Amino acid sequence: MATSDTSATASPRPVPRTDLVVTDAPARADLTVISDALDRFNTEETGVADRRPLAVLIRDPETHQVIGGLTGRTSLGLFFVDLFYLPPHLRGGGLGSEILRRAEDEARTRGCRAAVLYTISFQAPGFYRKQGWERMGEVPCDPPGTSRVFMTKELTAPTGDPGRPR
Repeated sequence: MATSDTSATASPRPVPRTDLVVTDAPARADLTVISDALDRFNTEETGVADRRPLAVLIRDPETHQVIGGLTGRTSLGLFFVDLFYLPPHLRGGGLGSEILRRAEDEARTRGCRAAVLYTISFQAPGFYRKQGWERMGEVPCDPPGTSRVFMTKELTAPTGDPGRPR
């Protein structure tokens, strides 16, 4: 008599009873639970606990309030750019390039080998290309004719002035 594979014939494991909630207003504490749990899982799997936020902030010189900047995170050798906003009156003078360069340099300092982001076709793919980023792919979104543009950049060596201390 042949032995059978019980995994193919066994009943699926019962799903524990849970409440599922779809919301457009999750509490910050709820987001933290999910983020921290995933971080613990990644750390257990890799033995590496290096996830850290990274931000380059622009403050108004009079009010000291944040008026723009870049937010992201570093983890497992990657730098993720999440958000980057530059007020219109500060665009075109090189500030955006400087913010991105500082973020990339910090990511390199943290040991990141590559960076990833997405932008929308009407936002800044041209800006990122000028900074050495490469398009990985595109996914159409609304409105018609618009797409999310996914980009990456190798972070192999520091950029900027060779004589400037890091």
